[in-house]
Amino acid sequence: MKKYGKFAALIAVVIGTLVWLATAEMKDSQTYYKTIPELSQMGDRAYGARVRVGGIVEAGSIKHDGNRTTFVLIQDTSRIPVAYAGSDPLPDTFKDGAEALADGKLGRDGTFQSTKIQAKCASKYEAKPGLKPGEQVPNINSGKS
Repeated sequence: MKKYGKFAALIAVVIGTLVWLATAEMKDSQTYYKTIPELSQMGDRAYGARVRVGGIVEAGSIKHDGNRTTFVLIQDTSRIPVAYAGSDPLPDTFKDGAEALADGKLGRDGTFQSTKIQAKCASKYEAKPGLKPGEQVPNINSGKS
């Protein structure tokens, strides 16, 4: 019986260690989506904390300077300047008026330092006028010649 007790204890220690490592890794890579007002309400806790903030890209605010891109996210009456210096190229849907998520940290100067940008264009996913949802545009080139 002593053999089985030691074996069970060893298995419990190994499983406990694996669970601890998995949860520690998940917590480190976990980010929360915050709105601009929520980020402002965090106060000093927002500085240096890894968060994801979302909003609409302000028209005319996108500026490219080498590998660095700056722009402004807006939501209602709130706005936040964002500086992106990541290695990944910006998404094709990243443009004025696009809904965007910036992943990074808020700097003491009030600029959100982003390492990852995600963007989507809602109009791309809406049905074309005159079509029912799920209906495709007819191919005019597939007819008889």
